[in-house]
Amino acid sequence: MSEKKIIAVVGATGAQGGGLVRAIAADKDGPFIARAITRDVNSDKARELAALGAEVVAADVDDPASLRKAFEGAYGAYCVTFFWNHFSPTQELAQARAMAEAARDAGVKHVVWSTLEDTRKWVPLSDDRMPTLMGQYKVPHFDAKGEADQIFTDLGVPTTFLLTSFYWDNFIGFGMGPTRGADGKLAITLPIGDAKLPGIAAEDIGRSAYGIFKKGPELIGKRLGIAGEHLSGAEMAAAFSELLGEEVRYNEVEPSVYRGFGFPGAEDLGNMFQFKRDFEQDFRAARPVDATRALNSSLQSFRDWLRANRERIPKA
Repeated sequence: MSEKKIIAVVGATGAQGGGLVRAIAADKDGPFIARAITRDVNSDKARELAALGAEVVAADVDDPASLRKAFEGAYGAYCVTFFWNHFSPTQELAQARAMAEAARDAGVKHVVWSTLEDTRKWVPLSDDRMPTLMGQYKVPHFDAKGEADQIFTDLGVPTTFLLTSFYWDNFIGFGMGPTRGADGKLAITLPIGDAKLPGIAAEDIGRSAYGIFKKGPELIGKRLGIAGEHLSGAEMAAAFSELLGEEVRYNEVEPSVYRGFGFPGAEDLGNMFQFKRDFEQDFRAARPVDATRALNSSLQSFRDWLRANRERIPKA
């Protein structure tokens, strides 16, 4: 058997990277082996990946030299940034450049870059439909990723641009799950009106990325969006109601109200949801479910994901 090709996975202990490492490990007869890149090789999550057969190496996206070393000898690399760790588009752009330069210097043959739209192409800074944040962004955690696309292109890195969707896992770990109101009723609160929101299980992002690596060079230079299902707030609330055995309402609020909720990142997320609502057709068209399933045959629907995570769903 020929030697397996290495896929270097940035953020291997996170949601996206971890899904990719597990997808590679599960395909025992596949052509790849995962090199799990993490800051702490002794963490519980890193040890779990090592037990699956991944090569675990230490590197930090804020340390370009460590990245270059981690990418050496790799056929492919999965590149992702970590906006919510620091809330800094400037730092996110620097991380993207460090990964792109490391991939170029190491001669990586195929990079999958986890990106999003630069919303300023739809809503210029002069457009007051939503506030400008940090002086130069509309949706900072989208715009910096979209801006970074050009870095990979300009450096000549052979890249597939992967447009992700709303993580359903945000209903568990990001405080968006069903919350009990003063009337005792459960509700999910989103500022998307009647728009359908493309969503996906975080694990399926990694599995879909694995599908891209398996297809190989034919997808270099392409922009691919992924989603498990497109659902309205009312449809998601109905699915929660079925799962929990009690009514869960969809609490529709305006983006301006959501921006004022006061938690860290509320303005960014309020603008994000407004973008997805106001440009629903463009956003959804970029994320076809059938094309996602072609990359990932085990793609989960929202109800599949809910059933698998029933015990983890908070009911505050």
